[in-house]
Amino acid sequence: MILQDTFPIPKNEGQRLLSLSELDLDYSELSEEFKDLARLTAKVAGTEISLINLIDAYTTWTISGQGLDIQQTPREESLCQYTIMGQSQFEVSDLLLDERFKDKDFTKPPLALRYYLGVPITDAGGFQIGSLCVVDKQPKNFSPEKIEMLKIIAGQVISRLHTYQSIRELQSQVKNARETKSKVAHDIRGPLAGIIGLSNIIAQQGNANTLSEVLDFIQLIHKSSKSLLELADEILSEEQQQRKLSDHEMNLSVFKCKLQDLYEVQAKNKGINLQIQVKQGDTLSSFPKNKLLQITGNLISNAIKFSPENGTVKVHLALIEQQQGHLLELMISDTGAGISEQALQHLEDGQHLSTSGTQGETGYGFGLALVRQLVHGLGGRMEAHNQPGSGACFNVSIPFKKQLEE
Repeated sequence: MILQDTFPIPKNEGQRLLSLSELDLDYSELSEEFKDLARLTAKVAGTEISLINLIDAYTTWTISGQGLDIQQTPREESLCQYTIMGQSQFEVSDLLLDERFKDKDFTKPPLALRYYLGVPITDAGGFQIGSLCVVDKQPKNFSPEKIEMLKIIAGQVISRLHTYQSIRELQSQVKNARETKSKVAHDIRGPLAGIIGLSNIIAQQGNANTLSEVLDFIQLIHKSSKSLLELADEILSEEQQQRKLSDHEMNLSVFKCKLQDLYEVQAKNKGINLQIQVKQGDTLSSFPKNKLLQITGNLISNAIKFSPENGTVKVHLALIEQQQGHLLELMISDTGAGISEQALQHLEDGQHLSTSGTQGETGYGFGLALVRQLVHGLGGRMEAHNQPGSGACFNVSIPFKKQLEE
């Protein structure tokens, strides 16, 4: 069905999306962190269903909820898109009496929803990045006092998101401290090995020497140096055993699985064949997660949006070893109509251009501009072109310094 609705877009959409991306969230890992707040919301509201949603350029992500098992919704089909338009709350007492929603699938069985209330999740910069919402199968009206209580819970959501981000930053600092310790161990091994070698030579030459005190002193040097070398090896061995992917790291194998978990549902809902392939070679070397899910996710969502039913979206991932580090290469292609010359020029100029998807999905126009900004912020490059006889193709390359050998 082709959608004819005009969908709401906040005036500060570009800055709003950038603010959300700065949190650098993995939407699939937050459910347990916010389960208690979702339960509390439903209890306070007295509704069957409560959801904590974050809204990016293409998708409404449910990071936790109560009473409804859902992970994501196309943004154009989400009630919560109306909650982030700058008002203090968005309430619909009876969805069947509202022209915007009365014919939507969520008002029909099995959901048969009748009531909606959403309060925005607003970050420290004043950007409404999501919605704390409650829905019910009966028409309702909430008192101002109850709405204020929900706003307090929404404040706790953003506070916890920032705490979650701070914890990850601290974990990164701990990792850096471990790497420093490992580097120190590496650095002391060389001179210590030289001391041991020299003391061995002196000891061998001094075997015929009657100066027992000198020999005893040399033996002590040798013994002490050997102990330090063993200590360095022990530190390195410990680091080697403890070396695992931290919360802010990925490798290609993990990256592929994460993208499948997040975006296969979107593809299947539209009848798109999503193919994610990893180039043979190094799939286990780690690299920072930093903004990668936001970058790749927006490109995949864009490709799904512009691919017709039974189309194909291909994602190729590769990690290329270089002298000073690694180069992460991403290629996302689709089988849609391609990109107009006007859109290519706008993208090159760093502007946004809104167009509609193959099934009338709203064109927010900010997703690709955000990707370009994030890629450049990481020191990378993004190129877009049309493939002959096929659709659009985006190539992204992002450099990373090598992880310290351990």
